[in-house]
Amino acid sequence: MDAPLEIGSSGDGAAARARPASKSLARTPEALPEASPGALPGALACGLARAAEALLDDQAPDGHWCYELEADCTISAEYVLMMHFLGEVDEPLESRIAAFLREHQDAHDGWSLYPGGDLNVSASVKVYWALKLAGDDPQADHMRRAREAILARGGAARSNVFTRIALALFGEVPWRATPWVPVEIILAPRWFPFHLSRISFWSRTVMVPLSVLCTLRPRAANPRDVHVRELFDEPPERERSWFPVRSRLNRLFLAVERAARLLDPLVPGFVRRRALKHAEAWIVARANGVDGLGGIFPAMVNAYEALLLLGYPSDHPQVLRCREAIDRLLVERGETTYCRPCFSPVWDTALATLALQEAAAQAPLGAAAQGAIGRAVDWLLERQILDGEADWRDGRPDLAPGGWAFQYANPHYPDLDDTAAAVWALLGHDTDGCARAIDRGLDWLRGMQSRNGGFAAYDTDNTYTYLNEIPFADHGALLDPPTADVSARCAAVFSRRARAEDRHCLESVVEYLLREQEPDGAWYGRWGTNYIYGAWSVLSAVEGIDDPRLREAVERAAAWLKSVQRPDGSWGESNDTYGDPRRAGRGDVGTSAQTSWALLALMVAGESDASEVQRGIRWLLDHQRADGLWKDEGFNAPGFPRVFHLRYHGYARYFPVWALARYRRELTAVPR
Repeated sequence: MDAPLEIGSSGDGAAARARPASKSLARTPEALPEASPGALPGALACGLARAAEALLDDQAPDGHWCYELEADCTISAEYVLMMHFLGEVDEPLESRIAAFLREHQDAHDGWSLYPGGDLNVSASVKVYWALKLAGDDPQADHMRRAREAILARGGAARSNVFTRIALALFGEVPWRATPWVPVEIILAPRWFPFHLSRISFWSRTVMVPLSVLCTLRPRAANPRDVHVRELFDEPPERERSWFPVRSRLNRLFLAVERAARLLDPLVPGFVRRRALKHAEAWIVARANGVDGLGGIFPAMVNAYEALLLLGYPSDHPQVLRCREAIDRLLVERGETTYCRPCFSPVWDTALATLALQEAAAQAPLGAAAQGAIGRAVDWLLERQILDGEADWRDGRPDLAPGGWAFQYANPHYPDLDDTAAAVWALLGHDTDGCARAIDRGLDWLRGMQSRNGGFAAYDTDNTYTYLNEIPFADHGALLDPPTADVSARCAAVFSRRARAEDRHCLESVVEYLLREQEPDGAWYGRWGTNYIYGAWSVLSAVEGIDDPRLREAVERAAAWLKSVQRPDGSWGESNDTYGDPRRAGRGDVGTSAQTSWALLALMVAGESDASEVQRGIRWLLDHQRADGLWKDEGFNAPGFPRVFHLRYHGYARYFPVWALARYRRELTAVPR
């Protein structure tokens, strides 16, 4: 596969380098009229044209979009740790990453999981450690302040299990500070309380190679002999409270693990060798070429290190592909470099296509938009997964494949949310060439419905909640249960295609969504921040579904959205709401993406004439830059709530197009 084309970055010129000149909209006064401040329809047409043109210019020549997907500084710090663990230090690259890490030190002197968030001990420990490995003087002001902030919150002993495993690999803490993760878990039978099929795809891909590391316990190369004992209040060898008790069940699991850990030296050598061979085969079978194990950075790094530890030479093709997959995630930004967690091309392409379909239907965007939509659809069609092995088959062995992945390639792990979004985009371009792909996608989605009527991101009935109490799962994100936002998008495509065979599935998912509505009328946003995203996801899905029970739910959601509009006409919400739901929908700043979600939801609810909608549209137009874009600084999605958060850079590009185009449709449909 060709290397992905980086487009749509934050003003660094990457998008401009990817622009084919033949498809740009004409930049003429007639095409982009300047409207007076009071003339909303004129300003709307101008703003929509500018935004759509910017979106079109971001499209890669082969038809797809892929914007930056930015995580907190932990991922970039882990890249530095990887180099020093293996003794493969690229000093110029390390220097650029260190500059990025320094730039993102917060006012509380540590590092957060998202801008404006509280200090996160685990992230701060890893970043401090990475900077020290990169050569920063511990007595430098920024390092001193960071160290004091970490110690004020309990020190590195209070970091999460992933950080403590990294510390153990460098010899900074004893292995009893880490959970017991023996490689023999790969041999567990399906009936066993812990089995790989009972945890999420991301946990599987991270845990299997990690179990190799935790079993063989190599010592990091650490070529500069850097240590971070200064981050501990108590010397690590004397620390006893590595695992605070979270619940009675967690207490039981801690006792079981302590007893089982004593048996580790008694594991027969032939059993361990067999387990290591199984783990190696598992990793290699899912290695995914230059797209990497699971398509996600933590799994890729663990796989890379595990293969080297298992004896693969550094020039082995499998090892070289692992490293290439990791290095493709690096993003150069000015004088700095950071590492993203993964690529998001299918998600970005499906949503950008939906936005342009709305715009092309109502605005005179001409052949440029239609051509862009056609190329995007062709690109999506080529990436439908129709064969091969996949973990979801463990639970649905007789189900025919038909899904899409989130990344450029990830055939073992198609994503239900991306599949629904891709099918939705194809429905808007429903030609003979799309029909078969749409039906295959819908058949696969229907087969992946969980027993409670909802849909998860990757698996079915992944609801073994007791597993979140094992010592390894202090992050509380071991599972992949159904969620309202994914379920809503599945409902959207079932209702829009309206096939008889999907009727029962649609009825049960609607019942699930009704049960999941919050008392105030919103829905929890598992994969986007947060209740505004959840409300948009559900309301956009139920448009056109003829079910009387939905009317009251829609009205309540619309009333809630109106109640949380900011005084300036925007909507905004912080990732703080994952820890404090009382702040749902009430952020300190408005963003173009969240304002667009709220507007789209309200228009679906029949509120296009409401003053709240008009004020929200005006806010979008007033905050649009001369280049047709918006500047959203905040993180707008959780990877895992309260553990790992993200900024989809594309959200500020295609969601405003979608909202403005929908409002323009409402203007032409409703007399004013």
